[in-house]
Amino acid sequence: MPIVLALFETLFDIVRLRKGPDAIPHSTVLLVIIVALWLLAGLVMMLLTAELDEKDFVVGTITGVAGLLCYTAVVVLSGKSARLMQAVMALLGCSALLSLMFVAGNVFLAPFLSERITNFVVTLILLWTVPVEGHIISRTIDRHWYLGVAVAMAVFVFQLVLYSIIDPAMNTPS
Repeated sequence: MPIVLALFETLFDIVRLRKGPDAIPHSTVLLVIIVALWLLAGLVMMLLTAELDEKDFVVGTITGVAGLLCYTAVVVLSGKSARLMQAVMALLGCSALLSLMFVAGNVFLAPFLSERITNFVVTLILLWTVPVEGHIISRTIDRHWYLGVAVAMAVFVFQLVLYSIIDPAMNTPS
């Protein structure tokens, strides 16, 4: 259990931009644990968010993997392949942590705040993924933080476009 707590502490430090992916040990077992955590966080998000269903989980997983492939290409093309596993673990682990924070925000803020304020707060949590992913990529490829954020913004837009192609219902107003 102390290992899991240490992992969460490290991921939380990365989310706060205090550490980079190099803080995560290079371990295949840890990669499997983090992938499982990422999938579990997606399931929890789907189950506890009224607007989401199984299709959203599947499409979200597909767009998540597509984004991960984009980041993989950036890391490999930058000649930093040796750092790829740690970058993937940081990206997936921080994504899982932010997804769980999104769910916690919805569950714990909704009873006390208006729907509008709650939605604003949880949207900020989800948007925080862009600077976090940019930070992870910039530290992985040894480039300035702004370049990492620009890459993360491009991947974010790509994922939104891909999501709207896979699920055209997202484009139609309710």
